[in-house]
Amino acid sequence: MQQAQEGDKVKVHYQGKLHNGETFDSSQGREPLEFTVGSGQVIKGFDDGVKGMKVGEKKTVEIEKNNGYGEKNEEMVIEFPKKEFPEEMQPEVGAQLMMNNGSGQSFPVTIVEVKEETVVLDANHPLAGEDLIFDIELVEITPASRIIMP
Repeated sequence: MQQAQEGDKVKVHYQGKLHNGETFDSSQGREPLEFTVGSGQVIKGFDDGVKGMKVGEKKTVEIEKNNGYGEKNEEMVIEFPKKEFPEEMQPEVGAQLMMNNGSGQSFPVTIVEVKEETVVLDANHPLAGEDLIFDIELVEITPASRIIMP
């Protein structure tokens, strides 16, 4: 039976959990996640976990933060002047916003603290610093075209 390997397009159902049991993402009730193995479309640990799986196979993979979203980077936590926020906006802890870096690139930030004059923003991925657990079921493999040269 065919096994998923680098270059194959695969479809998987998954449930992502933290070590405390909290589910942070799942494909339940949605179409399966589709990606090309080894292409960097998903985090390395997830990609590595799918390699070698067969259609219909289920497995649980534990992914250390270094093969997931990495460590939290304190340099990505910044204080932003409250007066720079739109007048009608009331910053609240936990709110997710899009910020522009001045070069035209936008990136998501989360408000982690509201002070008197400033708002503390965290641009780290919300799962940075976390070890992750994924329950994965391989649903489909579309093999990469492999050309054999004489």
